[in-house]
Amino acid sequence: MLVYDGTKLDFLKSVEQDTIAFEIEENIYQKMNRHTARNEFRAWENSLEYMYKVLNDEEIPLDAGIAIEYNIPQTSKRVDFLISGYDKNSQSNVVIIELKQWDKIDVIDGMDGLVETYTGNAIRQVVHPSYQAWSYAMLITDYNQAVQEGNIDLYPCAYLHNYRRTINDPLDGIQYETYLEDAPAFTRGQVKELRAFIKKCVSKGDNKELLYAIEHGKIRPSKSLQDSISKMLKGNKEFIMLDEQKVVYEKILRASRKSVEDGKKRVIIVQGGPGTGKTVVAINLLAQLTNEEQFCQYVSKNSAPRNVYQKKLKGEIRKSSVDNMFKGSGIYTEAGNSIVDTILVDEAHRLNEKSGMFQNLGENQIKEIINASRCSVFFIDESQRVTLNDIGSVSEIERWARFAEAEIVHMELLSQFRCNGSDGYLAWLDNTLEIRETANWNMDDIDYDIQIMESPHDMRNIIIERNYISNNRARILAGYCWNWLKEGVNDSSVHDIKIGDFEISWNLKNSSTFAIDETSVNEAGCIHTSQGLEFDYVGVIIGDDMRYENGKIVTDYTRRAKTDQSLKGIKSMYKENPQQALALADEIIKNTYRTLMTRGMKGCYVYCVDDALAKYLRESLGDNKKKGTK
Repeated sequence: MLVYDGTKLDFLKSVEQDTIAFEIEENIYQKMNRHTARNEFRAWENSLEYMYKVLNDEEIPLDAGIAIEYNIPQTSKRVDFLISGYDKNSQSNVVIIELKQWDKIDVIDGMDGLVETYTGNAIRQVVHPSYQAWSYAMLITDYNQAVQEGNIDLYPCAYLHNYRRTINDPLDGIQYETYLEDAPAFTRGQVKELRAFIKKCVSKGDNKELLYAIEHGKIRPSKSLQDSISKMLKGNKEFIMLDEQKVVYEKILRASRKSVEDGKKRVIIVQGGPGTGKTVVAINLLAQLTNEEQFCQYVSKNSAPRNVYQKKLKGEIRKSSVDNMFKGSGIYTEAGNSIVDTILVDEAHRLNEKSGMFQNLGENQIKEIINASRCSVFFIDESQRVTLNDIGSVSEIERWARFAEAEIVHMELLSQFRCNGSDGYLAWLDNTLEIRETANWNMDDIDYDIQIMESPHDMRNIIIERNYISNNRARILAGYCWNWLKEGVNDSSVHDIKIGDFEISWNLKNSSTFAIDETSVNEAGCIHTSQGLEFDYVGVIIGDDMRYENGKIVTDYTRRAKTDQSLKGIKSMYKENPQQALALADEIIKNTYRTLMTRGMKGCYVYCVDDALAKYLRESLGDNKKKGTK
């Protein structure tokens, strides 16, 4: 959707008359029924004055098309500024310009395409402006049929009009080279350079024709995108489906195809415990449906699994349009009805009610996902709710499906492929942690390597050993009972977790792929880093938030770290309704450790800060397993 469109002449007149920001504001209200925030309005006034200066060049044709705030269909993303026309060879071109008011950035080492800057009234990690412009161009190219068939070339760039560039500037860091090559960044004092970039692409006007073609282009994944994801999956053993995974996959394919054919909404709820292959099925569906020319997206609330699976699919490729297939769960707050063919929601139990940086956008993520798709698939394990904000449940999904008058389909993945195929271990864990009663009182005759370690040093030693023999598939995880020290977020020599003479840092924030980084075996991951992922072996540190007292498991939310947001709001809730608050905290803390202790497919080695809990767990293992403890 074009929020504002006109020719260069129209744009110049509107800026000269000081009406451009008001025109955009009115169009947003008329087309999107959304009011504009004052800071956004001021940003238009500021940035568009600079674009007026750039375009005030007679060699840029007056009838070149101009679009401002182009809302990319099927997304909540808006391109700041577009210029359309033809080059000297009559090639159809559109220049994409990402406008930034930043005046300072810092490099983030170890994280691809990210920088740190002041935005949204705080210092935040955000994508490099060249990456942002490039990714928007790739998204339009990959999904807009008019661009694909009309041979329209897109030329992305960024314009940081307040930014004073220096020698060896962070903006030009070596890790951003590949993005800067495809989407150059222009800064304060580079008006001539930006003009030259535009004039190389647009020397003859099109009177907005190319912009209209893009706006009305059908959404269809490009052949190159289909080929790309097919090659990435081919031969990747990690994504091979087994037994009932294949059965569920085929049933979802059939339901999704029906929704595209008959236009009827379908909501598919797939329940499955840890390691039942929910993500394997989701990734395979993403590839197949894309190859069938469906607009399909993989969605998760937690970024950790998205980042890991993107990297595994891409291999060593630093740039790939496959990135645009993986989305956060909060992107559909302004989406229209049934604009995406199929949305695959992994870890659906982690969905939130509100979206956005400040949890102030939208109404309900489940409702918005169902609304935005013809077919929505929710992969869910209700026992993995680990924060107060997690609203994902079967009943909540059913409620919004009925609201949308959608057909509801239930499926289940039962076979347990993690934990050596041992459903018995999960049943023992549920019984031992007093989550639910089962017949598995001990681990006798259950083929899974579970050990309760005498010291955290023993736990770390065995994980390092297992990591070596398993080709980097062992990790240390911990309950969130130690503060994440600000001075050590990117420094593994700063140890956040200290237990006697044992020390270790939390996983570093300058990497989004803790699960597969070569050196992260020397760090401890938390629930937010590891949920939705799996390893061969895990070492788990149980902190003081779970203890064994008076013959039963007790949980204590007051022992959680102050930097943990999982139980944010529990103190206020406790004042109003102590019983409800304690019950919720108990569920979340137990679910957290259950989730951490089911990340390892072959083994789990546990150290308990509370000696009584360690003794209880050791005794619960049974005679056969107690012989293996250290």
